[in-house]
Amino acid sequence: MVVIVPTNKSVEAFKGLHLYHGAISNCSMRVRMTLLEKGLDWTSHHIDLKKKENITDEYFGINPNGLVPTLVDNGVVHIESNDIIDYLDETYPEPSLRAENNAEMMEWLHLAAAIHVPACKPYVYAYKVGRQMKKTAEEQEKYDSLQKNEELKRFHSKHAGSNEFSTSDLDKAKAILGACFTKLEVTLEGRDWITGDQFTLADISWIPLYFVLHGCGYPFENYPNIQRWAASFEAKDSYREGVLKWCPDFSEV
Repeated sequence: MVVIVPTNKSVEAFKGLHLYHGAISNCSMRVRMTLLEKGLDWTSHHIDLKKKENITDEYFGINPNGLVPTLVDNGVVHIESNDIIDYLDETYPEPSLRAENNAEMMEWLHLAAAIHVPACKPYVYAYKVGRQMKKTAEEQEKYDSLQKNEELKRFHSKHAGSNEFSTSDLDKAKAILGACFTKLEVTLEGRDWITGDQFTLADISWIPLYFVLHGCGYPFENYPNIQRWAASFEAKDSYREGVLKWCPDFSEV
């Protein structure tokens, strides 16, 4: 669980659940879905990433990485989406989104987190949102002054100004994604959900990756089990309200 002591003290006065999130952020989609599955009331603080609304002193004072989502639960600040959904399931246990094999479920959450910067972000930026997410020189200077996370600084420097992601960056991203989705394809053989018959946080963690990457043209036709699994979400209110409502057609992003 990643808990932050904010320098922006205004959020410490918040009562109840407050979520800072982005419509097109796959990490935000996870938390919205979990809140909806739990039937929890929450206050929305939408951050428009295309307008760089996260690049402010006020928001970096809440989340020191300048990322979404950020959950504030009665004044306590939580960051990192997979840690947030795990926290929500532990703190608000009904209905449970835990698997019988909790270790397997947590392995899938950790894997989703591990591939975010080296694989998912480069692929999505290169094939879909990179041009729209370009920063002006002023925005870049502001971001560099606020951002202390070196991994994120290196990532964003690769598409700053006139820069584009290199072939080697994309090859690495594709290799990581290919290995992960092959693992998921094999795991889903004979299973309705990732850990078996039960819908869990593992499924919530991975469906936003499918949704966003599918919108970027990732070749999921090579993964019939994943396609079958993804189609099952169409019947879920949490998917319609937590994902499609905020980003009805990723191809329009």
